[in-house]
Amino acid sequence: MLSGAMGLRVAAVAALGLMLSACSMGNMFGSSTPSANTAQLANATASPDQIAAESAALPAIATECPPIKVRPGAEALYFYGKGQVGNTKDLQYQAVIDKQSRNCVVSNGLITVKMGVVGRLLLGPAGNQTSVDLPLRFAVERDATPLFSELYQIPVTITPPAQSNDFVQVVENVAIPYVAGDDIVIWVGFDSGKG
Repeated sequence: MLSGAMGLRVAAVAALGLMLSACSMGNMFGSSTPSANTAQLANATASPDQIAAESAALPAIATECPPIKVRPGAEALYFYGKGQVGNTKDLQYQAVIDKQSRNCVVSNGLITVKMGVVGRLLLGPAGNQTSVDLPLRFAVERDATPLFSELYQIPVTITPPAQSNDFVQVVENVAIPYVAGDDIVIWVGFDSGKG
């Protein structure tokens, strides 16, 4: 009886340790099949007393991956020719963000984020470009204070007779120190450098 309770406690602590040390949340590139060991740990149970005894010694950690949001007003980029901003017949190209995603791993007091977007570049009525560099910014804020901000120039090619092409940008290994109660947000959007 004692060895069974001890085994249950070890399994519960191992499951809790697994969740805390490598807490992968969100999946950017599709689902993964859990291993037999992961499935076994996921089915392990512990009594409330066992959980309380172990959790008192654990530091506060992130329990959720910060959300990734498109910054309002930065979800699309329009480029006009001849200085005719807003004139649709002078639109050379537009770019839009279709989807955004992120994965997080929590370890040693850090949230390590992998984030990415998928979008599309479309030529307009006045467009004949075969190559465009799109300015895309990823940023992380804690309680509205910037922690990370990086501008990327995303090269996109269009091969005639095509009028559009998709683009993907992934940013890896952005480490965010975590403090309990933080409000962390990941932002992404086009950055024309104006304003």
